[in-house]
Amino acid sequence: MWTLISATPSPYARKVRILLQEKGLPFELQTEVPWDSTTKTPQYNRLEKLPVLILDDGTSLYESHFIMDWLETRYPHPSLMPEGLDDRLFAKKVEVICDGICDALVLAFFEKMRDPDKQSQAWKDRQMRKADGGLQALASFVDQADGNEFLIDNKLTLADIAIGSVLGWLSLRWPDHQWKTTHPRLNVYFEGLDQRPTFADTRPSAQNITDQVV
Repeated sequence: MWTLISATPSPYARKVRILLQEKGLPFELQTEVPWDSTTKTPQYNRLEKLPVLILDDGTSLYESHFIMDWLETRYPHPSLMPEGLDDRLFAKKVEVICDGICDALVLAFFEKMRDPDKQSQAWKDRQMRKADGGLQALASFVDQADGNEFLIDNKLTLADIAIGSVLGWLSLRWPDHQWKTTHPRLNVYFEGLDQRPTFADTRPSAQNITDQVV
């Protein structure tokens, strides 16, 4: 049995959880708070980042994009990548944008956790500008899908998994963000994805971080 080390709010780990379930690959979920001193993450990933997928022989796979590529390569059925070359490259482009949105929001989130007198509003604004730019790109992609349930060929792909994961995390950590009203078609698309069993089963939830983060 494989083990996936995850954090309950992590959009990166959620992508892997959804992919494993969509492919019917059994795994045991191990939940950790990677910031706390009790975490075992460094034993499996020297970068101390989640998710980490531990295989039967003890081999550790980490970084969500690599884990997903590894799973898609080793277990191609059912395929979660589009068939055509241009569509496959487009799906990877969407993944890059989603990861960029996540990265910017994580930096802004941790900046909010600093002492108020030490926070940099300019830094937060810069990260939110990046995130909003990425959301605008995702909204344009959904517009091009013209009301289809999925982004590419109306079939679930890694692109949909990436978008659903980042928007779920945004809804959890930034509940006051206006993306749903700014991009209503993106929200309709997201709500459709969120009802899929693998998405519903992996909805993010907050964790209590006991150690100081910054």
